[in-house]
Amino acid sequence: MSKAKASQTNGGVALGRYIVADPAVCHGKPTFKGTRVFVADVLADVERGLSWDFIVRRWGGGKISKGAITEAVRLARNALLDDQGRLTSVPAAA
Repeated sequence: MSKAKASQTNGGVALGRYIVADPAVCHGKPTFKGTRVFVADVLADVERGLSWDFIVRRWGGGKISKGAITEAVRLARNALLDDQGRLTSVPAAA
């Protein structure tokens, strides 16, 4: 799995197909495109073990898709692991 590169958009950075970081939206924190739903909040729901169907309904009844959740998890994984599954850096203690 190769690392995706972010691309510039009008006023922000597209981190993938569904995720953007735009200084004009939510202070530049990563959100799902066209929403003010924070990627961090959805990842917290995944961490808590909520079903993806529930997460989709919870955040605006379909404003985000399972594909968008998948992308968020993939980006989080890529931030932690390299292509061979090794740590890219040591995470801060929780």
